[in-house]
Amino acid sequence: MLATLALGTVIGVVKLRRDGRMREAGQTLTADTLGAELGERATLVQFSTAFCQPCRATRRVLEDVSGLVPGVAHVEIDAESRLDLVRELDIMRTPTVLVLDRAGNVVKKASGQPRKADVIAVLAPIVSHDPDEK
Repeated sequence: MLATLALGTVIGVVKLRRDGRMREAGQTLTADTLGAELGERATLVQFSTAFCQPCRATRRVLEDVSGLVPGVAHVEIDAESRLDLVRELDIMRTPTVLVLDRAGNVVKKASGQPRKADVIAVLAPIVSHDPDEK
């Protein structure tokens, strides 16, 4: 019984430490694939489901960030209606957030509800980089 409790605690701690954390990713998405236009400087792509409570809070965070940072778009995708994309991108839970640069490259990926400060921190180097500068 003690081993079960210890295992449950370890799993819980690992889940809490990974929840909403941004990590490296490597795919490229287009406006056609997403069904929405990419942002001028970056795009926040959110995979949600209808009854997901953290998805609602994540939507508010990403809408706030896209409103604060010029050139950043927020695209929400219903995971249940886009199972092809969910499988292709290995989306295992909702909400999952992908941060895309202006070219559609997935720069970061977070499973769970990200914090507003973390999203802004990930966007900072993306939106500050001007590819036209030499």
